[in-house]
Amino acid sequence: MENRLSRYIWTHTRKQQLFILLVVAVSMIPYFMSFDLPKRIVNGPIQGKGFEQPGATETFFDINLWLPGIGSFPLFGGIELTRMQTLYALSAVFLLLVIINGLFKLYINTYKGRLGERLLRRIRFDLVDRILRFPPTQFKRMKGAEVSSMVKDEVEPLGGFTGDAFVSPALLGGQALTALAFIFMQNLWLGFIAAFMVGIQATIIPRMRRRLLVLGRERQITARELAGRVSEIVDGIGTIHAYDTSNYERADIASRLGRIYKIRYDLYQWKFMVKFINNFLAQLTPFLFYCIGGYLALRGELDIGQLVAVISAYKDLPGPLKELIDWDQLRQDVQVKFQQVVEQFSVDQLIDPKIQAIGATTAALSGPLAASNLTLADDSGARLLEHVSVEIRPGEKVAIIGSAGSGGDVLAEAFGRLIWPESGRVTVGGEDILQLPESVVGRGISYASSDAYFFYGSLRDNLLYGLKHAPLAAATYEGSLAAHRKWERQEAKLAGNPDHDMNDDWIDYSAAGATRAEDLFPSILAVLDTVQLSKDILDLALRTAINPADRPDFAERIVAMRQALREELEEAGLAGLVAYFEPGAYNSEATVGENFLFGNAVSDAVRGRNIAKNAHFRSVMRQTSLERILFDMGYSIAETAVELFSDLPPDHPFFQQLTFMTADDIPMYQALLQKYAGKSVEDASDDDRGAIIRLSFNYVEPRHRFGLLTPELMATIVDARRLFHETMPDDLAAQIERYDPEKYLASATLMDNVLFGRISQKHTDGSNRIRSVVSALLNAEGLIEEVLDIGLDFNLGAGGKRLTAVQRQKLNLARAIIRRSDYYIFNRPLPSLDHRLQDEIVRDVMKLLKRNDANPAVVWVLSNTSLTSLFERVLVFDRGALVEDDTHEKLTQNNGIFKQLVSS
Repeated sequence: MENRLSRYIWTHTRKQQLFILLVVAVSMIPYFMSFDLPKRIVNGPIQGKGFEQPGATETFFDINLWLPGIGSFPLFGGIELTRMQTLYALSAVFLLLVIINGLFKLYINTYKGRLGERLLRRIRFDLVDRILRFPPTQFKRMKGAEVSSMVKDEVEPLGGFTGDAFVSPALLGGQALTALAFIFMQNLWLGFIAAFMVGIQATIIPRMRRRLLVLGRERQITARELAGRVSEIVDGIGTIHAYDTSNYERADIASRLGRIYKIRYDLYQWKFMVKFINNFLAQLTPFLFYCIGGYLALRGELDIGQLVAVISAYKDLPGPLKELIDWDQLRQDVQVKFQQVVEQFSVDQLIDPKIQAIGATTAALSGPLAASNLTLADDSGARLLEHVSVEIRPGEKVAIIGSAGSGGDVLAEAFGRLIWPESGRVTVGGEDILQLPESVVGRGISYASSDAYFFYGSLRDNLLYGLKHAPLAAATYEGSLAAHRKWERQEAKLAGNPDHDMNDDWIDYSAAGATRAEDLFPSILAVLDTVQLSKDILDLALRTAINPADRPDFAERIVAMRQALREELEEAGLAGLVAYFEPGAYNSEATVGENFLFGNAVSDAVRGRNIAKNAHFRSVMRQTSLERILFDMGYSIAETAVELFSDLPPDHPFFQQLTFMTADDIPMYQALLQKYAGKSVEDASDDDRGAIIRLSFNYVEPRHRFGLLTPELMATIVDARRLFHETMPDDLAAQIERYDPEKYLASATLMDNVLFGRISQKHTDGSNRIRSVVSALLNAEGLIEEVLDIGLDFNLGAGGKRLTAVQRQKLNLARAIIRRSDYYIFNRPLPSLDHRLQDEIVRDVMKLLKRNDANPAVVWVLSNTSLTSLFERVLVFDRGALVEDDTHEKLTQNNGIFKQLVSS
C-alpha cells in the first residue's frame, strides 16, 4: 500500500480535489467583499461621508469593465440613492454576502464530507481485501479484535481528513490571507501587528502539539492491545473459569486501563495547556488593536470605519488560523495512524488479486493431485513434513493414518492450501495449486477438518456457504428500489469497491446437483442424512417458534395434528403421556401460573415477575381471594423446602428438581418465614408478597408432591382464570396469547403446538417417547421436510457456538460434501464421534460421493484405523515422513508401522 496518506488521497481523489479547490478560489471573492462592506456602511450612510449636502445622493451598483490596453468603460450606470436608501441597500448587500458565503461553506463542507466518506470506504475495503489475501501463517500471529479495531476505528479519522487534506489549507489559508491583506490595506502598522501575532501562533503552537502526537500514538496502541485482550478473554472464557484465573484477568485489565488513563490524563493536561496559550495569543491581538488603533483614530490617522473594519476582519482571522493549526496537527496525526495501519497490513507473500478474481464457471480439475519433494514447517521453523512426494490420481480413494504429529494431517492441510510449502510444491495436473485461480482449486478441492468455523447466521446459510462463489442470477428491482440500486453501484465504483449485489442469487445449484432453488432441498436432505444430522435439526426445529403468518398452511396442519397425536397415543396405550390444555379444566402437569394465565406472555410487561405489577391481575387476585390462598400456599411451600433442603450443599441434585427455588434463595425464604409467621397476606409488603406467591405460581403437584393442590383449589384457579380473561382490557389481551385448541400459538415452540399440553411426570422417559411419536407422525403426515426446513433457519450464534462440538463437526463435513468436487480432503473431521458412528458416516459419505455416477478422489485422514479397508490405498506417516504406501491387504501382510497402528 501507499505509505504516504497525502499521496494516497491525491491518487484516488485528484479530480474531485481540483474541482473543490476551484470552488474555494471562487468563494474568496464574496469573502473579501464582506470585509470591505462594513467600512463603507460606517463611513458612508452612517457617518455621512458623501452626503454632506442636503438631498445628496450616491450612485449604487455601477458596473465598469476594465480591459488591458483599452481602459475602463461602463456596463451599467447604477442607481442614484439617498443616504437612508444607501444604508438599506448596503445592508441588504451585506446580508446577501452572508448568505452567499454561508452557501459556499455549506457546499464545500458537504462535498468534503462525501469525499472523505468515499475514501474511508475505499481504505476499509482495501484493508479487508488484503486480509483476504494474507498467507495462512499470518493469521497465527494476529488477533482478530486488533485487526477489526484497526479497520473499524483507527482508520475512521482518515476519512474525515480526506476532504480536508487539500481543501482546508486552501480554504483556511485563503481566508486568513484575505483577512490579513485587508488589514494591511486599512493600516500598515495594524497589519504588522496582526502578522506578527499570527507568526507567533503558527510557530509556537505546532511545536507544543508534537507532544500530543506522541501521546496520541501511545493511546492508539494501548487501546488496540486492550481490544485484543478483551477478545482473548471472550474466546478463552472456558479456560478462565476452568482454572479460576478470572481475578488474574481482572488485574491485567485494570493494569491496562490504568495505563490508558495515565496516557489520556497527560493528553488532556497538555491539550488544554496548548489551548490556553493559543486562546491567550488570539485575545492579545484585539487588545493591541484597541490600544494602538484607538490611539491612531484619536490622532486622526485612522478613521472609525477602518478601525471597525480591521477589528471585524481580525475577528475572522483567529478562527481560520486556529483551524489551520488544528489541520496541521491532524495531518501529522493521521499520517502516523496511516503508517501504523499500513505497517500492520504490509506482509510478505500476499496472494495475487488475479488468483481471487471472480469466476462464475470453472472446468473440472484434470490430472493428479501431487506433492513433490514437499517440506512443511510451523512458525517456529520446526519441520512437520520432510521431502515427501506422493500422487493422488483422479477417482482414487486414499486413507492416511499415523500417530499424532506424524505428518499426515499437515499433508492434508497442504492439499487444502491451509499451509504453504517451505520447499517443494503441491500440484494438480502439473500446475502449482498456489498459482491457480481460487475459482478453480477452491471449487475443485473440498476440504474439511475438525477445526470448523461457522459464521453468524442460520444453519442453512452455513451449510450452503461453499456454494456461494459468484452472483449467478441478478436480483430484480423496480421503482425507487431500482434507483437506489443504481446509486449503490455508482457509489461503489467511485469508492473503488466491487458493485456485486448481496441480494443476487449466489448459490451454485449445479454444484449441489440441482438446477434451481426448488430442487436443492433433496440434496440438502441427502447430505444431512449422510452425516446423521437430520435428527439434530429436527430437534432444533421442534424447539423453534415460528410465525404462522409466514407458513399458514403448515400451521393449520400442525393444529390438525393435535387430534392425530391423541389418537396415536391412545392406540399405543400411552393416553396418559400428555396432559392437554382444556379451556374449562385444570392441567395438573402445568404450573399454577400457566393454569391461571392459560396463555403465553408475548410482552416483557407481563412476563415473569412483571405480571404481579399489573393492575388487572392484582384486581382479579383480590376479587377471588386467590391472593390470600396462594400466599398461604407459598408460605407452606417455603416451610417445606427450607425444612428439607436448608442443610443440603448447593450442588445437591435435589435442587435440580426444585424448579421454584435455588440454593441461593434458601436464606431469603428463611428470613421471610420468620418475618411473617402467624401473619396474613395483608401484612406483607409488595415485594415480599410477590416472592412468596411466586413459589405457588411455579408449583406442579406431580413434580414437587407437597400435596398442596386440592380439587377445590384447582377449581378456584379455573374460575379466577375465567374472570381474568372475561374482564381483561384490550391492551392486556394483546400482550397475552391465550391457549386455543383450534389456533396455532405463535409464541410457543413447534413441539408445544403439536402437544398442546404438558408431558406427564409419571413417565421417566416421556420426552424421548413423545419426540419419537411426534417425529413418526410428522413423517406420516408428510410434514417432515417442512419441519427440517424450519430447523435449517436455526441461528448458530457467534462461531456456531449454539451447536455442540459433535454437531459442528457433522455440519462442517456436510458443508464439504454438499458440493460436487473433483477432490475431497477430509482431515480427521469427526474426532468427537465414537468409532461406530465414524464407521457409519464414513461408509455413507463414500456412497454419497458416488452420486450420479461421479467418481471423485477422496483423501481421508482417519482417526479410526480400522476403516482403512474401505479405501483402495493407504498412506502411513511417521515422524514427518511417508513410511508406507500400499493397499490395505498388502500392508496387513507386512510387519510395519501400519500393522502396529491397526493392532493398537
